[in-house]
Amino acid sequence: MDYNTTRKKLVLPEYGRNIHEMVDHVCSIEDREERNRAAQTIISIMGNLNPHLRDINDFKHKLWDHIALISDFKLDIDYPYEIPEKSHFTEKPKQVPYNEYPIRYKHYGKLIELMIEEAVKMEDGEKKNILIMMIANHMKRSYLTWNRNVVTDEDIFNDLKEMSKGALVVQENAKLSEARDIMVPAKKKKQHRKK
Repeated sequence: MDYNTTRKKLVLPEYGRNIHEMVDHVCSIEDREERNRAAQTIISIMGNLNPHLRDINDFKHKLWDHIALISDFKLDIDYPYEIPEKSHFTEKPKQVPYNEYPIRYKHYGKLIELMIEEAVKMEDGEKKNILIMMIANHMKRSYLTWNRNVVTDEDIFNDLKEMSKGALVVQENAKLSEARDIMVPAKKKKQHRKK
């Protein structure tokens, strides 16, 4: 028996074993002209098998890259596009450095700290007061998201004052939005009843 587990591993399984076998066959063709024609035919078949690739701007280029990948870059034909090097696909990606910001209140996040810095720079006035209230409401949402505890407006105002080093003070009698208005309700799972 010829099982898929005993066969060669597929490089791009979305094209199926037949396309891989066609590419292997094209690699064995000795006449370059005939190889080029066969490769063109395979490209059109690959395009028909994956019509969703047509939404990509340069989908023909992607198909030619795929045929090169399937052939393990051994297919010697006249490519209409520049084919990437094999090492491009085997090298490990560079490690992305992780920025370590000294965040005192991690549940508020770095963006809140940046917004507070910008609000401190603003001139006093109506726009600044509106921004302070928006920041405070966002702080309350973040607090409730991460802690799920009841938080008072005074706690948020005190954190805001501390994070701004006393530069941002909320007006007297200011009231933040209610927790039920801020929080997005959790989706309820549908219960299916057995008949």
